[in-house]
Amino acid sequence: MEYLHSLLKFALDHNASDVHIKPSHYPIIRVSSELFQVQVDTPTGDQVDEIIRHMLPHHLEARLERDKEVDFSYFVPNLGRYRVNVFYQRGELCIAMRYVKAKIPSFTELSLPEQLGTIANAENGIILVTGATGCGKSSTMAAMLEHINLTEKCHIITLEDPIEYVFEDKQSVIEQREVGLDTLSFERALTHVMRQDPDVIMVGEMRDSQSFMAALAAADTGHLVITTLHTTTAYSSIGRILDFFPADERDQIRSQMAANMRAVICQRLVPAIAGGAVPAVEIMINTPTVRTMIEENKVDKLFAAVETGADDDMQTFNQSLYKLVKAKKITEENALLRATNPDALRMNLRGIFLDESRRILAS
Repeated sequence: MEYLHSLLKFALDHNASDVHIKPSHYPIIRVSSELFQVQVDTPTGDQVDEIIRHMLPHHLEARLERDKEVDFSYFVPNLGRYRVNVFYQRGELCIAMRYVKAKIPSFTELSLPEQLGTIANAENGIILVTGATGCGKSSTMAAMLEHINLTEKCHIITLEDPIEYVFEDKQSVIEQREVGLDTLSFERALTHVMRQDPDVIMVGEMRDSQSFMAALAAADTGHLVITTLHTTTAYSSIGRILDFFPADERDQIRSQMAANMRAVICQRLVPAIAGGAVPAVEIMINTPTVRTMIEENKVDKLFAAVETGADDDMQTFNQSLYKLVKAKKITEENALLRATNPDALRMNLRGIFLDESRRILAS
């Protein structure tokens, strides 16, 4: 394991977020979104297999054999905790590792909007944290849970695959359950979680209709559910959830979502001028206007509701990017590359603002 630990030490010294290992190739690290080769001996297939045998929890050995890929967490004293994915390519095992910071970050440390604290303090309902893989959803969700932990006396139960951030009880009591180790599946854990007296339930990811129905049931009985989803915008999350269900069930699901959704937070990481990355964050709050649009299946107008909802602490990606450029945290070039509507953002940065969204809402 000297090879792995030396590589992890090198990655940590260079502030790498990810480490990739595959047989007969130089290891790769990711630093500030860029990939770099590490000029060390290339590992053989047997060496990679040996590293995996050392890291892989015993209870996941059969799953790797069956599914050909598996997720788990790995902790090394003085080198930290890592989220690990082991998978096959061309018949050989490969490793992808993401460094998980030991200290749970605050909203300020993550450069997240302050209104996320208000959202996290909701008494019940569903909060979705969305975005592409690697955009920082896990860190944002951890910051929200730690905010609750510091400010409220709650019983929090997390359902994760695998556990990433490790929490300590402060104002709240927290239990963290890992799929495969502490429970057989997200679905099974969600079925039984209501008997464990939770106030807040965190689910690592919404994967199908069953898990979402269980989350809805928990929210409907007065619990707060925080979970993640893979979508590119906050308002498209509604359609993504509806896609989980047959067409004849969607009217009922829309009605339940309208009643139980609290907020959708979507983020994209943007290279920062000062180094590293900062999140551009789109926020959709379930205001009466948003609720009505969901109920009446006018999801195509949700963007307009978000864009005109600044008084309700909502913002689009373009609006978030505009603020980051004006604050000199990101360049205009990088903002335009990540904008939902680059042409509109370009006009905004030149001082031109159209009122198209209000016209859409009025129609």
